[in-house]
Amino acid sequence: MATQAPPYRPVLPGFPPDDPARGDGGSTIAVTMRYAPLAFLLGMFTPVLEIDGQGVPAIWGRVATSVALGEHHVHVHVPYLMPARIGTAETTVLAVPGRTVELEYRAPLLSFLRGNLGVPPQRYPGLAAAVALLLLAATLLACGCVGIVISATS
Repeated sequence: MATQAPPYRPVLPGFPPDDPARGDGGSTIAVTMRYAPLAFLLGMFTPVLEIDGQGVPAIWGRVATSVALGEHHVHVHVPYLMPARIGTAETTVLAVPGRTVELEYRAPLLSFLRGNLGVPPQRYPGLAAAVALLLLAATLLACGCVGIVISATS
């Protein structure tokens, strides 16, 4: 017995592919939330995800939520020590029948920067500045160690 392929539906730019798991014609918003390994302390804090002002239980990783059809406002931030919230990012998405809107949130590497939220893949905000600060700190540490060795031998 031969199996029949599903009808061909081209993927339109700006619209996600059909989600066969959604047989009811509803829609889903899925947000994948990540932090960089250099910002490992963010793993101690749970990100905050809001859709249309309503809190959604969130974790670092992928969170999928069923939504009504139409436009939805998505907001993500990370509660922190100082400042109280970092990496604020928001966007508006259009939920269409039978589709999952895939978003990706990337937390910043420096606490005073905004996060990135949008269609994957996203970049970590502040990566170049964080690497530059790390290299500067390593250089200062090396110069200090060399200075101590030279003064001890003199």
